[in-house]
Amino acid sequence: MRILFWGTPDFAVPCLRAMDDEGFNVVGIVTQPDRPAGRGRQLRPSPIKVLGEDMGLPVLTPDVPRGDDFLVELGHLSPDLSVVVAYGHILRREVLGVPPLGSINVHASLLPELRGAAPINWAIARGMTETGVTVMRMVEAMDAGPILGQTAEPIFPDETAGELRLRLSEVGAQLLLEVLTRMAQGDVEEVEQDHSLATFAPKLDRAVARIDWDQPSENISWHVRGMDGGPGAWTELDGQPVKLFCPRIGEAGGGDEPGTILAASGDTGIVVATETGSIAFDQVQPSGKRRLDAAEWVNGRGVEVGQRFT
Repeated sequence: MRILFWGTPDFAVPCLRAMDDEGFNVVGIVTQPDRPAGRGRQLRPSPIKVLGEDMGLPVLTPDVPRGDDFLVELGHLSPDLSVVVAYGHILRREVLGVPPLGSINVHASLLPELRGAAPINWAIARGMTETGVTVMRMVEAMDAGPILGQTAEPIFPDETAGELRLRLSEVGAQLLLEVLTRMAQGDVEEVEQDHSLATFAPKLDRAVARIDWDQPSENISWHVRGMDGGPGAWTELDGQPVKLFCPRIGEAGGGDEPGTILAASGDTGIVVATETGSIAFDQVQPSGKRRLDAAEWVNGRGVEVGQRFT
């Protein structure tokens, strides 16, 4: 079985490595073009491009995965199956249908829950205690195809989106191997999703990541952990943006105006009033600076008791 692999970020790397380690015949890779990154904004290849080139595989980097020329390139690779893991573009019918065995996708949720671009972030931000990984057959509708395999995983109480992403990437690789093995043996069952149960996990942006202090402490903790790793939950202090990390729910009650800074020290972190009490943060990232411990920010006179985040 000749496999064409589609993927871009670190999340996709364990799947590609696992297929190579297990001897599956990966004949080529499609990934996003090099993008500017870092302070110097130098072009940087995707993690999948780097790995694919190390493996000696043909790597295609179209701006958009469509058009006659691109279809010709895919045809030259003669894939039997496409495997898609966090590629970053919706694939059209003519692309999905190039391989005779179709296209399958590794998606980081228990479909039909959390269809969309950011299932890991929203699983945490919505306070879910369980998520997982699904391998499904791809159709034109977003994340709506029949399920080929599924694995559930708990979400730990203080887990961030970055930590969960790392764990699910390994779970997804193992599940993909199981599905591919069953496909090779002709023993894979396709289960239609119950579309009435679908929920959605839209793409994150800066506006979504802003902290709403008029929320219970628990909800704010979910939000901050869900945005950790990008784009980062943020607020403003004296008109300047500040990202906050590592939340700890404090005591209930209080009565202070939400967003008011109640304590700021190396021992307590930054303690902030919420709708239901307080929440502390152990790390911050002021605008234009690196992420640092709250104590370092406090000692640098970045914040004082009585100021208010908005």
